[in-house]
Amino acid sequence: MTLKDIADELVAGCRENRTIANLDKLYAEDAVSVEASDPMGKGRETHGRDGIRGKHEWWEATAQMHSASVSDPMLHGDDKFAVIFEMDVTMPESGRMQMKEVAIYHVAGGKIVREEFFY
Repeated sequence: MTLKDIADELVAGCRENRTIANLDKLYAEDAVSVEASDPMGKGRETHGRDGIRGKHEWWEATAQMHSASVSDPMLHGDDKFAVIFEMDVTMPESGRMQMKEVAIYHVAGGKIVREEFFY
């Protein structure tokens, strides 16, 4: 898959509620996910596809999503792309809020090897 193919599929999966299903297709086994803060109290970095899957499962079980959107991907060279997420969500500990984050995805060998979230 090219960078554009990976970026387009990630965005399509987000828009079509296939985010978890896309993990095996798009992410390297040893991919790293880096959050801007430590919302789960387990550190900012999550290592491995299974760990990233666990983050997604936690989010889906915890967050009450009212609406969400994802931008088209913005490519950077041949190894990175960015996406902007906007969400209206209720979290049990903090209530309802509007969230906006930029995600930067690093690609190598046809797979996402690192994702970083800025919010």
